[in-house]
Amino acid sequence: MDLYQLETFLAVVEEKGFSRGAARMRRTQPAISHAIRKLEEEIGEPLFERSSRDGTLTASGKLLRGYAERLLRLRTETVTALEELRSLERGRLTLAANEYTCLWLLPVLDAFRRDYPHIGVTVQRSLASQIPDQLLERAVEFGILSFRPEDARLHAIAVYTDSVTFVVDPKHPLAKQKQVSIRELGAQTFIAHTVASPLRQRVIETFARHQTPLNMAVELPSLEAIKRFVARGNGVALVPGLTVQPELARGELVQVAVPELKIARRLWLVHRARATSSHAGLAFLAIVRALASSHGHPFAFRTEQLPIRPSRSSKH
Repeated sequence: MDLYQLETFLAVVEEKGFSRGAARMRRTQPAISHAIRKLEEEIGEPLFERSSRDGTLTASGKLLRGYAERLLRLRTETVTALEELRSLERGRLTLAANEYTCLWLLPVLDAFRRDYPHIGVTVQRSLASQIPDQLLERAVEFGILSFRPEDARLHAIAVYTDSVTFVVDPKHPLAKQKQVSIRELGAQTFIAHTVASPLRQRVIETFARHQTPLNMAVELPSLEAIKRFVARGNGVALVPGLTVQPELARGELVQVAVPELKIARRLWLVHRARATSSHAGLAFLAIVRALASSHGHPFAFRTEQLPIRPSRSSKH
């Protein structure tokens, strides 16, 4: 049983006869009769009263008519849904980000929703270390990371350049200085994030290299909490610059340069390397590219090749 047979069956029923049904289907009457006969053979029951000329249905025919109408309506709905998906009139975009990288995502989603208001968007808050696995498991289509995963199954695009920012509250003694050395920070109380990260390790190593103690007396679970705690005069912090732009603009925090801690960070938009992007995903990539083109640095849309690692068996 196929949809053509059901369409032929309904044409005969609705046109009340084989000849009129054939005209509607633009087929010959023998071809229509053959299709109906084949359908009856598959079902194992007659569908029309043979003594009737107006396409009167048997009990089996009446039962089949309801199901046939539902199946053909479903076909129409399916075709319409696919057309809407292609035209971005429906669909869903799924992404994964953490508290930090989600801030880069906000202006991108703002532009995306303006152009494609019918596309649903879901952003899952995830630990950065878990996002590569979520991508490979197809739980999300895109992930935003502050590091580049070294996995050939993932494709990464550099989309933003950020820097580590040293901040204090406006009343802090260091707030009046434009620049301090890392050695001057040995006596400061640092408010740190509870989640270990490559950035945290790099900061620890930098302090150790300059033989300066790093006093992380308080650890908090979010960047928002760290900023608010520092603004209350409870210590100092090193945070991604992207996260403190509003507080710096409002004067709630003050940035002080530390030459030894000039640490640049890139944000990466990551997706599965050999996956076919959804229509919504392709539209999202176009928005990211357009944002980089219109805004310029620190926004970007740049693919960089992973460095070729020598084989363990290579001779030196």
